Amino acid sequence: MAKITLKGLRHSYMANPAQPSDYALQQLDVEWEDGGAYALLGPSGCGKTTLLNIISGLLTPSHGHVLFDAEDVTGLAPDHRHIAQVFQFPVVYDTMTVYDNLAFPLRNRGVAEADVDRRVREIADMIDLTETLGNRASGLTADGKQKISLGRGLVRTDVNVIMFDEPLTVIDPHLKWQLRSKLKELHQRVRTTMIYVTHDQTEALTFADKVVVMKDGQVVQIGTPVDLFERPQHTFVGHFIGSPGMNVLPCQVKGGKAFFEGQEVDSWNAASCSDGDGLEIGVRPEFVSLADSGVPVEIAKVSDAGRFQIVDTRKGENSIKLLVPEGVEIPEKHAHLAFKSDHTQVYRDGWLVNEGAGQ
Repeated sequence: MAKITLKGLRHSYMANPAQPSDYALQQLDVEWEDGGAYALLGPSGCGKTTLLNIISGLLTPSHGHVLFDAEDVTGLAPDHRHIAQVFQFPVVYDTMTVYDNLAFPLRNRGVAEADVDRRVREIADMIDLTETLGNRASGLTADGKQKISLGRGLVRTDVNVIMFDEPLTVIDPHLKWQLRSKLKELHQRVRTTMIYVTHDQTEALTFADKVVVMKDGQVVQIGTPVDLFERPQHTFVGHFIGSPGMNVLPCQVKGGKAFFEGQEVDSWNAASCSDGDGLEIGVRPEFVSLADSGVPVEIAKVSDAGRFQIVDTRKGENSIKLLVPEGVEIPEKHAHLAFKSDHTQVYRDGWLVNEGAGQ
């Protein structure tokens, strides 16, 4: 296991990058603690796989350094970094048995056969493959094969980090929850540093202790699932995480107070913000409620979501969504909305005022 440090890391696939847009990965200075469970979350093309490949040694960064436990490994080949990687599509030896697939990494390193047998059976028990150890891997389902890929990463005791590159993509939806739960359980048991790459917020938030949210090659926030939900550092985080995502509304700030469409809105950080361009209010639908007074809106649409209803309202050209508990009466045409002040924040150019970069 290892503490992973990225210092001044940047990467461009161009020979002579001249501007920020030439970089697939903007500058990163990040520390990931030994034994932590982390997720890299973001849309396709945001730099997740590039970063994963740099950490694994499959790609050498054009700038900066990668350190494992303070040792600079930037120039080391993958086989000298003691890493395990589980890919999007299961990589197994179909002609081998499940047992031999799991044993292969150990035998390849000259581990004594008695130790191989003990370790293989221990890992097989962890990932529910004991009953299939004598079967050929070719006969397993996709999730069974992916368990083998996972097991080959866990079976070694010298691994610094296990990295998962969208490992549940080919898994049937009804089995994804089971494998996500199994991964979380395994991490709690073995406490190996794990990094999980995904564009699926559910996978990231249920697996990771901390999530690294990326956009356009840049890390916009690192935090716990609660941090990302309750205090998004960037409007992108608010949009990307949550369903529905955070309401983002244009605003003005006058005398330390925020105003939306001329209506004052209580916000916990407006007092520390000066007026100017690029100001927006962010508030999640969970923290908006129907009220006797407040922001006047028109009811545009009501969608049933089981325990609550998603109410889509309009104020001018802006949409404001809120979640209303089942059984609460919703006006047909007009209503007033109240925003919970301790979860309503002002952003400038996308970044949380006084909290994010660019302030």
